[in-house]
Amino acid sequence: MKRRHKTNRTGIVFVMVLLIVIMSGCGKRSAKGNDEIRIFFALNQMDTFRQTLVDGAAEKAAQEGVQFVMEDAQGSIERQVEQLKKAAAENYDVIICSPVSVDTVVQLKMSVEDIPIVFVNSCPEDKHLQAGKYVYVGSDGEFAGEFQAEYILNKLPGKQELNVVLITGPENHSATKKRVAGVKRALGESGRQIHYVFEDSANWDAGQAQKLFELFLRTGASVDCVICNNDSMALGIVEACKDKGIDCSTLPILGVDATKDGCDAIRNNEMAFTVYQSGVGQGHAAVDAALRLIGNGKMKDMEGITEDGKYVWVDFERVDSSNVSNYGN
Repeated sequence: MKRRHKTNRTGIVFVMVLLIVIMSGCGKRSAKGNDEIRIFFALNQMDTFRQTLVDGAAEKAAQEGVQFVMEDAQGSIERQVEQLKKAAAENYDVIICSPVSVDTVVQLKMSVEDIPIVFVNSCPEDKHLQAGKYVYVGSDGEFAGEFQAEYILNKLPGKQELNVVLITGPENHSATKKRVAGVKRALGESGRQIHYVFEDSANWDAGQAQKLFELFLRTGASVDCVICNNDSMALGIVEACKDKGIDCSTLPILGVDATKDGCDAIRNNEMAFTVYQSGVGQGHAAVDAALRLIGNGKMKDMEGITEDGKYVWVDFERVDSSNVSNYGN
């Protein structure tokens, strides 16, 4: 009996030591001072809006006194995977990632092993998110599309039939899918007859949007408004109209993001409407979420957090000629 009792005590001591080691490892990140915390931002590809997102994140990181490094994958899935593997090897505490493709999310998570990730700009499927470990920070794209539809319905109250040109972002981008869904749902629920006389992707690019609209104009089809998934593409439509002698003030052209150029176009009566998506606000929220993730995942009191703890929403705001002076400066 004594031998068995002795063996049990030895086993208990071993388990206690093991638990102490494990607990020490779990608390390693949260025990760091802010100046020791390292955040790696893996960007998919730089553009006007994403620059404000990165700037916002860098600003917040500086305010918190944490180390912050950003690398641009320049649209390459392979480059982004390698960047994340390097960040993991260099023992970064947390990753902020704007995926080149949401189809690679599983691979991206595997690349950084057990490091928590805050996804931004392009939202993974819900099944790939996990409260306290893998979260998404952004603005709910359906509201942007809904705001655009509401503007058109209010702008053209007497038209029971609407001919709509819809210029979209990349087909596989979560923002594209949500913004298009928001537009179509809100217009569809209006009770009016909606005809999408032209719909195609310009991949967020002004030049591509301009060429697409010039192609549409050759058909001679009637159009009541042009709804674009971002400001850059809306500005491409503006240029096409100028080239063809079309008065932009007579054709509502709508965008999303409220970039400086987009807001200038509204001030010049060339664009009608945009939706402010706060890149700075999203950048701040992404760093806030990142710091909470490495502090044992305490995110319940974070502004904009959903009940399931998987999403942090930063609100959109409507922008037109009545309030554009408050934006894009």
